[in-house]
Amino acid sequence: MVATTESAVAKATARSELEILSGGQMVCKALVREGVEVVFGYPGGQVIPLYHVLPEFPLRHVLVRHEQAAAHAADGYARATGRVGVCIATSGPGATNLVTGLATAYLDSTPMVAITGQVPTSLLGRNSFQEVDTCGITRPVTKANFLVADVREVATVMREAFRLAQSGRPGPVLVDLPRDVQVARGPFYHVPAGDMRGCRSNLVGNPRQVQQAAALLRTAKRPLLLAGHGAQLAGAHEELRRLAETANVPVVSSLMGLGSFPGSHPLYFGLVGMHGRAYANRALCECDLVVALGTRLGDRTTAKASTFARQAKLVHVDVDPAEIGKNVPADVPIVGDVRGVLRALLGEDLRGEGEERRAWLAQLAAWRKEAQPAPRQRRGRVSPQDVIAALHRHTAGQATIVTDVGQHQLWAAQHYTYDRPRSYISSGGLGTMGFGLPAAMGAKIACPEADVWAVCGDGGLQMNIQELATLAQEGTAVRIALLNNGYLGMVRQWQELFYEKRYSSTPLLGPDFVRVAEAYGVPARRVERDEEVAPALAWASAVDGPALLEFVVEREENVFPMVPPGGSLHEVMEG
Repeated sequence: MVATTESAVAKATARSELEILSGGQMVCKALVREGVEVVFGYPGGQVIPLYHVLPEFPLRHVLVRHEQAAAHAADGYARATGRVGVCIATSGPGATNLVTGLATAYLDSTPMVAITGQVPTSLLGRNSFQEVDTCGITRPVTKANFLVADVREVATVMREAFRLAQSGRPGPVLVDLPRDVQVARGPFYHVPAGDMRGCRSNLVGNPRQVQQAAALLRTAKRPLLLAGHGAQLAGAHEELRRLAETANVPVVSSLMGLGSFPGSHPLYFGLVGMHGRAYANRALCECDLVVALGTRLGDRTTAKASTFARQAKLVHVDVDPAEIGKNVPADVPIVGDVRGVLRALLGEDLRGEGEERRAWLAQLAAWRKEAQPAPRQRRGRVSPQDVIAALHRHTAGQATIVTDVGQHQLWAAQHYTYDRPRSYISSGGLGTMGFGLPAAMGAKIACPEADVWAVCGDGGLQMNIQELATLAQEGTAVRIALLNNGYLGMVRQWQELFYEKRYSSTPLLGPDFVRVAEAYGVPARRVERDEEVAPALAWASAVDGPALLEFVVEREENVFPMVPPGGSLHEVMEG
């Protein structure tokens, strides 16, 4: 939309002593005002005026090697901290290269502001050099976007962009700045946050519905809490733990909910969904109450939606009312921020029937104890599952794991225990290959004291492998665990199981990753035997800066358990 903020401008004019700045300076000053410290970007012709003034402000600019990586890095920064990530690109191809990153952030509700250059306003709509309709292209994958046609609107648009990115269900917002607007000078308005639309306090849910949920928790014989990504976004980990312990209710999580409840807690019973634990999926099939917290109950969590938790009542909590009942009908819908709703629930009487609750927990514990991983055929190469388990031991479960998308993503989910919120970062909704390396870079820059590992496959790593140069230039100490099986592994797995083992276009010839990494200035080692795994992890951790470990793993290892496409959660393939 073209920004129209005359009322906000008028209010700001009446309240503030005005500074006269260029549009580019206004953008930078607005970023500083919002508490931004780091931006990820790539300059180009239509955004030069902004880059010209950028050194005047206390902002660290990270020069990526591709605009998509700028978006993913801003995304990783935001996911690691909960703060808004910021990326910058020029017009035309610079802006369109952001689209995949914006879509990734949009589907996973990541707060992000993208700033793009645009051709001068006098040239808009004339098919000018490097002109595209950036707002039109990105409208489906942003919460909002703005084409700023007047320098007097820059300050208010930037304030609104940040508020929209963070309010309600978070997401990316794009601000498109024509070059003449960046150059023009005008008054900078110090607009109070309360003047901007989209600013609302966190919702705590309808009190009557909260009371209904509490009553169901009291009377349920086999209740289950299902933690989704919204529990992470709301920072509700402490409230979730208190609720589980107070009501003595077991907890499972979606893929994106990993870490919202401590994975080593005795009340935690694992990952559910397509590649969830068989006993966790069984718990969903056998329970009589599901309290779903901040999850859209998508197909990767529910499998066949019509058969999801058929014996159970469903309490569905989500800040976005559009998600409640969209996939699975809710018996008690609660629109609200997960943290606020959990606090309200904790104010209710949650004491259930003690003996029945203990029997339910004992049954779950027995299912878990009975579950044994399927024996794996060893073919002389390193087991990818063992690599992840060794990484967990090496880091004592305290690392931040950022994954790309594929088999390694699920192995990292299954074989690493996540006790801390925001310690598992991955592309869940869009499933974006190429996400892992730049997102890990963003997470490490956001949290320099954290031990950040990027777990990647040989397919996904090559999609943004150029960011090794950014890591080297910035001295960003991301450790990369590359699981190289010489395939597009997850596609190959589906071909093996459901497409007659016709491996069409999935065998993948890769480079010598060690030499490539070293050419970029990143120390690297290749690991081909089990006994080399632990020493290699120790070596990588001791490197002063980024490091890459290439684990040459079993070529045709599969991810199990697995619910087949179109199947229900009780139809689990164990391998």
